[in-house]
Amino acid sequence: MDDQGGLADRFEAQRGRLRAVAYRMLGSAAEADDAVQETWLRLSRTDPGTLARVANLPAWLTTVLSRICLDLLRIRASRREDLVGGHVPDHVTRTAAAVAVSAAEADARGPEEEALLAESVGRALLVVLDTLTPTERVAFVLHDSFAVPFDRIAPLVERSPVATKKLASRARGKVRGTPALPAAELARHRHVVEAFLAAARGGDLDALLAVLAPDVVRRADPAALPPGAAAEIHGADAVARETVLLTANARHAALALVDGAPGIVVAPRGRLVLALRVTVAAGRVTSYEVIAGHTRLRRLALAVVPD
Repeated sequence: MDDQGGLADRFEAQRGRLRAVAYRMLGSAAEADDAVQETWLRLSRTDPGTLARVANLPAWLTTVLSRICLDLLRIRASRREDLVGGHVPDHVTRTAAAVAVSAAEADARGPEEEALLAESVGRALLVVLDTLTPTERVAFVLHDSFAVPFDRIAPLVERSPVATKKLASRARGKVRGTPALPAAELARHRHVVEAFLAAARGGDLDALLAVLAPDVVRRADPAALPPGAAAEIHGADAVARETVLLTANARHAALALVDGAPGIVVAPRGRLVLALRVTVAAGRVTSYEVIAGHTRLRRLALAVVPD
């Protein structure tokens, strides 16, 4: 291995790839940067004699980074369970505060960069990845996105290579989901929902009216609505005009399978805040429901829409 300066240069050559791995695992640019920096710190503190025996530095770095990300994912999962149970241990509280600060810093230093990262990976994919268990997410990201062999992933997730392959397969099944419609009908519904989303993003009232059925119904959880807004509205004109007013949300939206049918997820920085369950008939949107309640969101079957 090289001296410290040479080691830093070799690490910098891998930084972009490491950040891409960490972002897909964690879904947060700030957390990904923190994980990459921690990887560098561990590399710089490793005994030179140990490093001298490292035959493949990129693989070694990926392993270290993946362990860091897996630990963060497990803390995140633990925090969710503790919040459901009503008790939050001190170490989780500290971690939650750190994550909140990182998110605020990410917003301060460039929400555009975060948005570009989310778009490059896919907002729907980030949302679905967030439903996987920590070990499923690590196995899926490493193998399916970065072609890491299962025998190298297995020690990370403390499984045999065969069990690790099953873990990634289970994750892949969740990501792809189970469409509730035949392929041809799924494609037609997708086209309609894509047209609706494009019109909403552009604030195009005429395009919205063209894709909405005359008697369309919009239902929404109270948490998704501004104060005083009706939980249910009827008619294309009323629904279209309200949708135009909410165009800002549409820039964080993406097509996804929602309970097996094409729908929409709204996910700033890749974190789910709203889901739209859309009903399509005769080439138009006949109704859609905006789901915002945390419990209802967690019960949805979300997946990436097949190409």
